Amino acid sequence: MPLSQFKPWPLACIISTLLACCGCSSGAQQAKRESAEDDALSRIEHIVVIYAENRSFDNLYGLFPGANGIANAGEEAKRQIDHDGSVLPYLPPVWLSGEAKPDPAFPARISNGPFRLDAPPIGMALSQKTRDLVHAFYQNQEQINGGKMNRFAAVSDAGGLSMGYYDGSKLPLWEVAREFTLADNFFMGAFGGSFLNHFWLVCACTPVFPDAPPDRVARLDASGRLLRAHDSPPGALLGPAKYTASRITPDGYAVLNEQPPYQPSGIPPAAGGDRRVADPSKHPLPPQSFKTIGDTLSAKGVTWAWYAGAWNAAVEEGTRGVQPRKVIYGKGEGSPNFQAHHQPFNYFARYAPGTPERAGHLKDGADFLAAIEAGSLPQVSFYKPQGRLNEHPGYADVLSGDAHIAELVRKIQASPLWTSTAVIVTYDENGGFWDHVAPPKGDRWGPGVRIPAIVVSPFAKRGQIDHTLYDTTSIIKFITRRFGLEPLPGVRPNAGDLSNAFDFGS
Repeated sequence: MPLSQFKPWPLACIISTLLACCGCSSGAQQAKRESAEDDALSRIEHIVVIYAENRSFDNLYGLFPGANGIANAGEEAKRQIDHDGSVLPYLPPVWLSGEAKPDPAFPARISNGPFRLDAPPIGMALSQKTRDLVHAFYQNQEQINGGKMNRFAAVSDAGGLSMGYYDGSKLPLWEVAREFTLADNFFMGAFGGSFLNHFWLVCACTPVFPDAPPDRVARLDASGRLLRAHDSPPGALLGPAKYTASRITPDGYAVLNEQPPYQPSGIPPAAGGDRRVADPSKHPLPPQSFKTIGDTLSAKGVTWAWYAGAWNAAVEEGTRGVQPRKVIYGKGEGSPNFQAHHQPFNYFARYAPGTPERAGHLKDGADFLAAIEAGSLPQVSFYKPQGRLNEHPGYADVLSGDAHIAELVRKIQASPLWTSTAVIVTYDENGGFWDHVAPPKGDRWGPGVRIPAIVVSPFAKRGQIDHTLYDTTSIIKFITRRFGLEPLPGVRPNAGDLSNAFDFGS
């Protein structure tokens, strides 16, 4: 072609072509990097998830060196406000459980802000139990208050206790966190309590209850806030707030402590009925059918199990239907205090009594210990401590559960499994305790308040704090990425997959 006939490309075309080429190069580099990371992750042959109870990050790790702790809290988050929006002159009393009377074990007036539970004038040891605190779906959202984090004390039925925290440096798991990787930007998957957050651990979903009893259905105001009871005190210093029903959303989702349809359940079997199921007349949660992480693991042939402390004893007691129940919700000294609503797979039809899936995947805590010692854990393990050892306020202390979990971690380190294992230790939710970091934007279900998470592995970064944004669904992301599984639809796109906690070297 003669030069005179040559028509140069328009500048816009040249730029767009160059950008496209750069994009191709960048995309190829990203794909190559992800492929290399996947190859490295394949060195992890066993994933163990240990799921404790009801502690915010600041409650246990707010003094951890280098972490985003209490020293970083802004004044707005620290200074709690009353129901009318005014700053409280001091924290509400720590109310006695079920009463509008101050607990004499605590000072009558505690300065408005976070305070040490294990230091004078309180001096509560980590081995002592506190009362329980409200930790429920709607109340949690009100406490977060659009990210201001300043309504914890006013909304809590435990008053000022919600602002208490510990020097966790005396805990065995603190030393584990110092040795490996502590995540300080990890949030509970859903607003509220243990029941809902266990579902978010295994399916990133909220269970449905379309025909729930009307007296369990929440009534909300125009802003979506749960209505208070008619006799709820007008100010937080006058008594704990009282609320109307809050277990089921108006559109039929279960968000608070519904009982499993199968034993073990907080609902005994019907007289003369199938002793393997909860009495249908007492309205347990209907069997669920969402896809779980267990389903996706099984579809790919990946071995897995949910291990629960005192599972066998609870199943046996549940099918007998004895009263009073000494294992399920047992309060006596030495009782395992098995919590039926902490067993998410027991709500799903696929894992109903008599199914091979139940027999193959729902196991006792003793089986977990035996498999560690034998080096025969499945590829993915979930472990739920029995109630007495799960750190839940009200019926468990911090130290006993922390020491139990730390001992399990050390057993895994001493086992043949260690060279190919990643252990994730975290908590289901905050238990009503304050944290100063606002949760990221998510969906109608969460994420909720920040919680501790520790990654322990020969491949974990040593002595590091991981600031990556994570929530409970990051555990599902990690499992699905490692084993090449189909993603679950509820997993949040902005949460990391825990890969930043690892360093596989060259």
